[in-house]
Amino acid sequence: MKIVFLGDSITDSGRDRADEKSLGNGYVKILADKLLPIYPDTDIELINKGVAGDEVGDLLARVERDVLSLKPDAVVIMAGINNVLHKFEQKKELDLNRFELDLTKLLTTVKDAGITLIFLEPFLLPAPEKRRMRKLFETELEIIDRVASSLSDEFVAFDEMFNGLAVSIPYAEYSVDGVRPTHRGSRLIADTAIKAIRKHLL
Repeated sequence: MKIVFLGDSITDSGRDRADEKSLGNGYVKILADKLLPIYPDTDIELINKGVAGDEVGDLLARVERDVLSLKPDAVVIMAGINNVLHKFEQKKELDLNRFELDLTKLLTTVKDAGITLIFLEPFLLPAPEKRRMRKLFETELEIIDRVASSLSDEFVAFDEMFNGLAVSIPYAEYSVDGVRPTHRGSRLIADTAIKAIRKHLL
């Protein structure tokens, strides 16, 4: 079974783009180290196609090259946070109508190719410098949740999960800056994603 991971820096996590087998040092690598030993007799190939800085529109622009051309059985996508980050940090326009169209086309393209789609919801934790972004992120999240939950075979609601944990555990345990996960945060993403993936292993 071939599984492609598509996303931004959380997926990329320092992977060597010159090495197709490089999984980076984030949740994809942790997931691989946990998943593969469980199925020693199953041929499972994991491919990391995360690119740091990518927005949803960037994923759409490269879905043919980085996903469809590889003919995977499943795709795991985590994306959306950069659209909000770039609005605040780079003064880049965020057209929510265009965002919804791009997200819908991205996920529909994957589904129309007969590929199992697992969507991991982006999250934003309450780091002081990120609190001003929360209102816009909530609006974007409504779009993500509506579109992705209806089109995906599996949808994992990480924002609620992480923020729920942050009520009793300091948020910095999971992400110092509120966006990029720590090793503990990456382990949680990996452990939860594995549960979704295992339902669809061939």
